[in-house]
This record gives sequence, structure tokens and C-alpha cells, in this order.
Amino acid sequence: MNISTMRLDASSITTATATASEKVSHRSGIIGYNGTNSCRLIQFQQRKMKASSMIVCSTKPLASVVDRQGVNESGLSRIESLSQVSGVLGCQWGDEGKGKLVDILAKQFDIVARCQGGANAGHTIYNSEGKKFALHLVPSGILNEETICVIGNGVVVHLPGLFNEIDNLESNGVSCQGRILVSDRAQLLFDFHQEVDGLREAELDKSFIGTTKRGIGPCYSSKVIRNGIRVSDLRHMDTFPQKLDLLLSDAASRFQGFKYSPDMLREEVERYKKFAERLEPFVTDTVHFMNDAISQKKKILVEGGQATMLDIDFGTYPFVTSSSPSAGGICTGLGIAPRVVGDLVGVVKAYTTRVGSGPFPTELMGKDGDLLRSAGQEFGTTTGRPRRCGWLDIVALRYCCQINGFASLNLTKLDVLSDLSEIQLGVTYRHPDGSTLNSFPSDLTLLEQIKVEYEVLPGWQTDISSIRKYSDLPKAARKYVERIEELVGVPIHYIGIGPGRDALIYK
Repeated sequence: MNISTMRLDASSITTATATASEKVSHRSGIIGYNGTNSCRLIQFQQRKMKASSMIVCSTKPLASVVDRQGVNESGLSRIESLSQVSGVLGCQWGDEGKGKLVDILAKQFDIVARCQGGANAGHTIYNSEGKKFALHLVPSGILNEETICVIGNGVVVHLPGLFNEIDNLESNGVSCQGRILVSDRAQLLFDFHQEVDGLREAELDKSFIGTTKRGIGPCYSSKVIRNGIRVSDLRHMDTFPQKLDLLLSDAASRFQGFKYSPDMLREEVERYKKFAERLEPFVTDTVHFMNDAISQKKKILVEGGQATMLDIDFGTYPFVTSSSPSAGGICTGLGIAPRVVGDLVGVVKAYTTRVGSGPFPTELMGKDGDLLRSAGQEFGTTTGRPRRCGWLDIVALRYCCQINGFASLNLTKLDVLSDLSEIQLGVTYRHPDGSTLNSFPSDLTLLEQIKVEYEVLPGWQTDISSIRKYSDLPKAARKYVERIEELVGVPIHYIGIGPGRDALIYK
């Protein structure tokens, strides 16, 4: 990568249960209910009455909740003004901090829904006592007890991983009963998909994608070639063995390193009989549930996994994920109409990170990248891998804003930049001949040849992690935020200055 730096004077330039149509939040007037077992209605109400002893929720007076959450009056007004169906999506290559914003916003929404991806998503959130939770399949609204969490049809579901997450949440006092709904149309991700993922990466050798090896790509491949197994297939154990045999045989024929035997099939069938029994209370026709909730004016927040620069169509292909983490994935992954989707909030770090292989135009090599990685604790939630770090890429961010039509941005980890004497923004891509690129290119060869021009802004070199009002930020920090807004043409409404729930500034 050839990088040239354009220094500009900053002063001279002017972001569950089965029949789910009857389930949503008690707060909004519809109680969790199972059409075949009406006693769930009473159980759900009783659980709500006990909620205040387990987790901060709106059974407490509103002012108390606001104080505990660190949401001031203007922040609360900002959140309440979001449209009926809103979404939180990533603007970079993932790991932007989407889970934290979803956790905070979930207080004002009845439903939080995942629409794509799988356990390759790693969302770290903290409860009101500061306890850390790392979620991979369960939506980040789960810590807000009045929120129903939906795993939509576009998600690929690894049942052992899902059950582990649920067990971990329950053991830490977070009730999941009746609050997690899994689409009957979602694809099942099996352990063998993970094994195949590793075999595929090994096969690619030096051209490997750098996946999480969670089996996401192979599972979506099974879906697309139409031999995948869906959640609803677990209700038909008479035909399940034949479908699984077809799936395993296909993998064995493709990869010599994958050893398949009749014993493996028998063991897996027995295992999934138990899984099916445990999963059944969560299984729901989520398409009906979501559209019914929309018709009843319930508030829905969609939580994206990964990010637009990893989108199968719009990302740095082939170094991408296997789903659509951009706005289009909301409709296909939940079965809701485009016309009902309202405000979308894009989440972007104050700098850029990437895990795995692929182009990264503003990447910092050596000690500068190490400094950002250390200050930001940039290690993957899902894999623990060190993230590649670099300056904020305005060209890529503007491209993501165009694709998704964001109403606002959440700029995260601004505090990580606090020790730097100067901060750079990658503002322009140029061809080797010096001409300007109009947008983020699809050609990876071109991405390796471009020159990035930077604006250099002064740092603030002071701790900002305790600040809660935008006007109290150092002038240089405010200048950095406002310059990003000017360059991408989208307002920044939320600014993260630490990992905790309260470490958020509302602008």
C-alpha cells in the first residue's frame, strides 16, 4: 500500500415460544403466550412482577432507570424519537461496539431481533452492575428483561452454542424463559460445518479468507445449494436422519479430510433428538410474529452482526462474511417489508479495525498499530485474535452511509485516541496517476495500488472517559467529531467514551 499524507490546518477547513403471534413485551400490553398452553400467560406476568430483584428494568420509576443507565433527558428524548422499526448496523469490518448501543436502546423497544449471521458475531455488553457478557447468537437486548429477543430466519443457528449462551445467562440471573424466539425457518449449523470451514481455509492456503471457523460460510453454502436443514425439520425426526445423511455425505465427497461414518450419523441423530426437545419451546414462526407486532405498533430494534464492509455483495469480496449485514439483510432476514424500516443507526469506531485477511487501506503497521490495539483492547470477542488497526477511513465510511441510508451514527471508542498528539483521517483515495476515486472500489488489485490522503487533526491528550456532556469534551475532540460529520454528511448522535452502559455521550 502506498500512502501519502496531506497535512491540512484543521482551523482552515470548514455520523419464545411456539405460536409467537401472541408474544411481545408486557410493557406494551401484549403478554408472552403459548396458544397450546395458556398457563404461560400467568407465568410471564409473575416473572415481570419479580423483575426488579433481578435486573434494572422499567418496573422502577423512569427517573431511576434513567439514572442507572446514565441516560440524560436529552438522550432519552433522542432514543424515544427513533422510529417504530429501527436498526443498528456496523459501518466498518465489524467489532464497532454495536451490542452496547443495542443494549442501551433496548429499554425503549419491545423486541430486539437478529436478522443475519451466526455465532461469528461477538457482541460484548455490560449489565447495570458492570458484569461483562459476551453474546454470539442471543440478541443484545437480553439484559433488559422486558425485551423479547428474536433470532430471525436469516440467522444460522448452532444449537450447542445457543444453549451454552442461554445457560450462561441463566446462571448469572438473566431470565431467558419465554424471551428468546428462534425462527422455524432458520438454518441449523452443525459441528461438521465448523470442521469443513477449517478444511476450506487450509485448502485455500495462502489465499485463506481468515474466517472465524465457526462454520458460517459452509452453513450458508448448504442453504444456497438447498440441502441445508432448518429448525422446523427438527419437528420431523422420521425424515431428519435422511436429510442429515445427505448433508454429511455431500461434505465427505467434497473434502477428503472429512471422515464420515454410519456411527457419526447415529450419534448426531441421537444428539439432535435431545436438542429438538429442548429447543421446541423457543421455536416460532417469526415472520408472522414480526409482522403481527408491527401491525400492533410495537417497537422493534434490529441488531446487525458483522458490518457493511463484510457484506457478501458490498464488502471487500471475497474477504467478507456469507450474509448481508447491510440494510437489505433486515428485510430478507426477518421477513418484513422495506416500507416499515425506519431509522438506521450506523456504528463506527473513532479509528478502524479489521480481523482476518483482506484489504485495509488505512492500516497502521508496526508500533503505531500496536499502540491502538493495546489502548483499545482490540482482540476478537469470538476468536480472541488480535485485530488489525488503522486510522478512520472516511471513504469507506461514506460508502457505507450511502448503501444504508443512516439517519445517524454512533462513534465509539473516542477515548482510545486520548493519548495521541495528532490524529489522522483518511479522506481521499487516489489512483497511482493521482486522479481521485469517486467511491470505494470493488477491484482488490486497485485497492492495493491506491494512495490514501489524510487530514491531520490535533489530539486532545486528556482523559475523556468520565465526561457525559458533549459540550464538556475538549475542543479538539469536538473538532474531530464534527469534521467526521462534515465529511460523511451524517450526524453523530451517540459518542462512546468507555465500555460501560453509562459511558455514552448524547449529542
